Amino acid sequence: MAFLIVLAALCFLMFVAYRGYSVILFAPVAALGAVLLTDPGMVAPMFTGLFMDKMVGFVKSYFPVFLLGAVFGKVIELSGFSKAIVSSVIQMLGSGRAMLSIVLVCALLTYGGVSLFVVVFAVYPFAAEMFRQSDIPKRLIPGTIALGAFSFTMDSLPGTPQIQNLIPTTFFKTNIYAAPWLGSIGALFIFFAGMAYLEWRRRSALAAGEGYGTGHSNEPEPFDHSEKLANPWVAILPLVLVGATNRLFTDLIPKVYGKSVEFIPAVIGKATPVTQDVTKVAAIWAVEGALLVGILSVIVFAYKGVIAKFAEGTKSAIAGALLASMNTASEYGFGAIIAALPGFLVVANALQSIPNPLINEAITVTSLAGITGSASGGMGIALAAMSDFFIQAANTAGIPLEVLHRVASMASGGMDTLPHNGAVITLLAVTGLTHRVAYRDIFAITLLKTSAVFVVIAVYYLTGLV
Repeated sequence: MAFLIVLAALCFLMFVAYRGYSVILFAPVAALGAVLLTDPGMVAPMFTGLFMDKMVGFVKSYFPVFLLGAVFGKVIELSGFSKAIVSSVIQMLGSGRAMLSIVLVCALLTYGGVSLFVVVFAVYPFAAEMFRQSDIPKRLIPGTIALGAFSFTMDSLPGTPQIQNLIPTTFFKTNIYAAPWLGSIGALFIFFAGMAYLEWRRRSALAAGEGYGTGHSNEPEPFDHSEKLANPWVAILPLVLVGATNRLFTDLIPKVYGKSVEFIPAVIGKATPVTQDVTKVAAIWAVEGALLVGILSVIVFAYKGVIAKFAEGTKSAIAGALLASMNTASEYGFGAIIAALPGFLVVANALQSIPNPLINEAITVTSLAGITGSASGGMGIALAAMSDFFIQAANTAGIPLEVLHRVASMASGGMDTLPHNGAVITLLAVTGLTHRVAYRDIFAITLLKTSAVFVVIAVYYLTGLV
């Protein structure tokens, strides 16, 4: 019975998310409903002492990354740099390689630190123009953008500043460059397999005589080729600076601060010293510093264009960052309560019975990411509940924690893109398409992404590469 209560709570949250209701509202409802059915007297204590504690803790750790990432993406958009980057890639590759162009542009922007939600809005008008000119079915645009923005640059490539690559650092005390060889191999597998799939779909449509189509909704205005764009080398420089300073700060912060820092707040009376464990936050500090450098560089290079629209533009970016972080934080609090219920022991014991620690971790993370419809939320739930078990099992088997980091990160971006995923819903809404028309290709990319985790695990055991 206890297990059925946990399962019902998970299914309820997945259902309301699929129907478009706010996770911020219904995550605590689902969690506390499960507590009510298990132990009614613990509803209030678990809400205050566990749900809110974990939710606020997530916001404390990661909201600055959400905020700075959203602002960086917005100033890249306001400056016109995103248009210049997209246009340059298209010119280099040619209009005949529409799919490859869009995948590479999405990858460049997300690896450079731009939020994947921002990438969807920035790239879609150009994708529609290129697909229209090349007479490729519009229904293939969501799968193409998903491959570029939601897959290998989100959590596979070492150094990506996306939140899915940051969360494991706080549990395993690693940095975002963990397991660079495995991450790169996984990224190449996803890229080539994904492109092969998309090209097969394009050729199949061509053979069937299907083109871009007519009567679509949310069609963007045709691209104005007379518009003067920024120099592409200047446009890409902020992205390069984010990557370079991120690497610099990752190395520099531990050297400057050591393993921990202690300070006494300047308050009247006797104050208790505050100790900050730098090993847990160094990777987060590095990304925050790099994004700040990126934002400032865009303002310097395109001062007039950015400042004129900065006040209004950043309002929407901040609102988006608040919504994204609170959605994930609510799921994080939900996971903490579910993990504390007796019914979760059935799940945990079943998962722990998988003898291989890496396969165990991959299945656990990707399953919970799929259930919650969130890569970061599912991974947060899994690692909050079972990271100590993963670490102990890895130490026993002699597996470096860097490998645990990369497997968890990649697994989180596997089955998370089920129909109720927020990014999927946003992508389909922006492109004016429905699940019935376009989700098939997103799901295919999801399967490829999930299989890549097990490819990486196999490569590790066969070669010992990290």
